[in-house]
Amino acid sequence: MANGTAKPTGLAFSRETFAKLTPGPFLQAHLQQAEPVRANGRSLDAFRTPTINTGSLSHSNGSAVVRIGDTAIVCGVRAEVLLASDIPIPPSDDSSEDEMVEQLGLLVPNVELSTGCSPSHLPGNPPSTLAQALSYRILSLLHTANLINLQDLRIQYTEPPTDEDLPDEGPKVVTKAYWTLYLDVLCIALDGNPFDALWAGVLSALQNTQLPKAWWDPDREMIVCSPLASEATRLQLRHLPIASTFAVFSTASPIKARSEAQSWVLADPDDFEEAVCVETVSVVVTSEDDARESVLKLEKCGGGHVGKVEMGQCVRLAHQRWRDWQGVIGG
Repeated sequence: MANGTAKPTGLAFSRETFAKLTPGPFLQAHLQQAEPVRANGRSLDAFRTPTINTGSLSHSNGSAVVRIGDTAIVCGVRAEVLLASDIPIPPSDDSSEDEMVEQLGLLVPNVELSTGCSPSHLPGNPPSTLAQALSYRILSLLHTANLINLQDLRIQYTEPPTDEDLPDEGPKVVTKAYWTLYLDVLCIALDGNPFDALWAGVLSALQNTQLPKAWWDPDREMIVCSPLASEATRLQLRHLPIASTFAVFSTASPIKARSEAQSWVLADPDDFEEAVCVETVSVVVTSEDDARESVLKLEKCGGGHVGKVEMGQCVRLAHQRWRDWQGVIGG
């Protein structure tokens, strides 16, 4: 330039480059606005809208496809007969029916994360521990929730009367077998918060499950199942517990006093938010017999940024999420 020197231009990055190079400061810049808004455009307490389709897998006893944002899963239920005579250690007489479901292993979830479901699950990568951890969490919640009545999984036989029976004794009913439900859950797209989507898929698939009419044939000494769909019975769930997960983003660092740090609770975190958050909280809310909803289970993982106030906020939002889900999963 004539009569002067050119002013240096500032270094500016595009939104996508800023987010990729410094994801933490990028999210922090959004949250520190006068009206905090997340990088995905949602407010702090906004959940993604779920969609559910059931009965898509024709060769399973029950199935569901659940999509929450860009996280999508498929769940299929496969019912198999477990003969009582094949149980190596029968449950004790003191065991309750709910304990017997766990002891007999009648609910068997298996979670798989498909290749390509997220950037961290590329072809050739070793299997991650995430699928195994999610399988354990689903199994634990199935046993805690006591969703299924053991009587619905029994295959019983009424023995014919004999000369040794006492006159005042009624017919003797024995359990010859149980239905074992294998829940195969495949995550086909993962954009954060897989647990909520997986659990919703398990609930929806169990609601959709139909068990064939089965009985004990004493002549052939085996369980026989009817091929007629009209004779099948739909599995009944006692209640519909809903899981809501939250992530905590904090500005805390080793060189900053804890009192100076800020933290935000983000409902239903996506994959980008999970990568920069330091703590997660999962709240499971349910209601039985049309009573007021209550907290069934609470899990926390990570640092110590969630106090009484933040935990109360998570529980309050989880209760609201439970009400919202009833029209989706219970309709």
